[in-house]
Amino acid sequence: MHSRLSGIGMTSQRTRDRMVQRLREQGIGDARVLEVMGKLPRHLFVDEALASRAYEDTALPIGFGQTISQPYTVARMTEAVLACAPRKVLEVGTGSGYQAAVLSLLVDEVCTVERIDALVRQVRARFRQLGLRNIRVKHSDGSWGWETQGPFDAIVVTAAPAEIPAALLAQLADGGCMVIPVGERGSQTLARITRKGNVCEREDLEPASFVPLLGGAG
Repeated sequence: MHSRLSGIGMTSQRTRDRMVQRLREQGIGDARVLEVMGKLPRHLFVDEALASRAYEDTALPIGFGQTISQPYTVARMTEAVLACAPRKVLEVGTGSGYQAAVLSLLVDEVCTVERIDALVRQVRARFRQLGLRNIRVKHSDGSWGWETQGPFDAIVVTAAPAEIPAALLAQLADGGCMVIPVGERGSQTLARITRKGNVCEREDLEPASFVPLLGGAG
């Protein structure tokens, strides 16, 4: 993990340290997640005008009606998905690329799908800048997943569908888990789905608030 962090600047390290301490106080206990988020420069994943707010515990706009999730949400979803010890992870909804970047420092391979082409171009450049070479990015409707790259040990969905897409369940490996917010805005729940053979078991983790998972690609 540390080798993939080489070259990442230490700007705002004190600010990142305060963010990590806040995550601990909020109940994030996985030391791997805390270490990665304490070293990854979150300010590089937001517009320069918002860089000073990058480590606040709040979601921030990234354009195109999308947001970068608050640090707690990223940490909670990452911690929840690491419970199934994944090596290959699918992320649905690349957005700023921050969640994919966090995952890339904790697993062997990340495949991430984004429906907005302008964001795809931004994150590809961002990942190259940070030297994150184990992330594959695809411009596509996220609800379709990425069938040719599956099955996946874990799936992380960063936008909320009203119902869990069948295509994503089909691409989840036996023993794998999916962390996904489900429901309409105002009544969403963060859930973890674990596949055991032909059965998918659902565990509701906590209330959530995400942008809706939209279809199509533009």
